[in-house]
Amino acid sequence: MPRWFCAGALAAFVFIFSIFSAAANANVLVQINRRTQTMQVSVDGVPRYSWRVSTGRAGLGTPAGTFHPRTLARSWFSRKYHNSPMPHSIFFHGGIAIHGTYETAWLGRAVSHGCVRILPGNATTLFGLVQQEGMNATTIVVH
Repeated sequence: MPRWFCAGALAAFVFIFSIFSAAANANVLVQINRRTQTMQVSVDGVPRYSWRVSTGRAGLGTPAGTFHPRTLARSWFSRKYHNSPMPHSIFFHGGIAIHGTYETAWLGRAVSHGCVRILPGNATTLFGLVQQEGMNATTIVVH
């Protein structure tokens, strides 16, 4: 087999691998605005989702700052608050997580114990995105 063919095949492989590697390492930015009770999700700088949330109420506020997910849990129940369901939890600061809620009437108001609650379907979507792109490629900013 000619050398140019092997070099060409190797170059094509490297190019295709770099495309798949870049796709698997997209940067996910989750921005949570406590004042407006909204979440914006962007992938590689392109806005993808905008959702209403419920953050921590007075005295139990959601911490401000920049975080990365620490743990993902598809099914979780609060050990601290009456075994409350926390589907598709993305833990980012101690016991504080972004997760689905069945208390959907409260979305848009700061009523949680510190977690960021979103619709169950949105939690599923965000969980899948973070799982696909990776926790290291995901940044959570709470304003």
